[in-house]
Amino acid sequence: MTAALTGALLLSACSDGDGTDDKASAAPAPTATPTAGAGGGTGTASTSAGDLEGNWLAGTGGKAVVLVVHGTEAGVFTTGGTVCSGTAGAESGTQTIHLKCTDGSKDRASGTVASVDGGTLRITWQGALGTETYTRSEGGTLPSGLPTANLGS
Repeated sequence: MTAALTGALLLSACSDGDGTDDKASAAPAPTATPTAGAGGGTGTASTSAGDLEGNWLAGTGGKAVVLVVHGTEAGVFTTGGTVCSGTAGAESGTQTIHLKCTDGSKDRASGTVASVDGGTLRITWQGALGTETYTRSEGGTLPSGLPTANLGS
């Protein structure tokens, strides 16, 4: 399982070949604060995700969850086999993520960033899933302290 997650992270860290240096996004970012009235509409993200850029890991419901954000593109992979892709960015002054999952799951269809700093990201997903806390993964490795016991395959 760790090899699969590491592989997903390594694939997501590949360059897009445009010759730009992606290291600038590794600096700690300020905390994002949702604005009132931002209810996670059905539109798409309109600007770059900026401080969300990178690989993020969580342990939710006994499964590992990998969130990858590159520019305005986002993807989620879980050890249960769910694969989702979509957009990330600012929408009406609020950082949002909108995803469509191949298995039809709506758990992570639309989320609002509750907070983000250099090492922790909290996303409030619409619906029953609620808020998930992610840890930034650097260099294609799993961060220390990630709950990995009893994760599904």
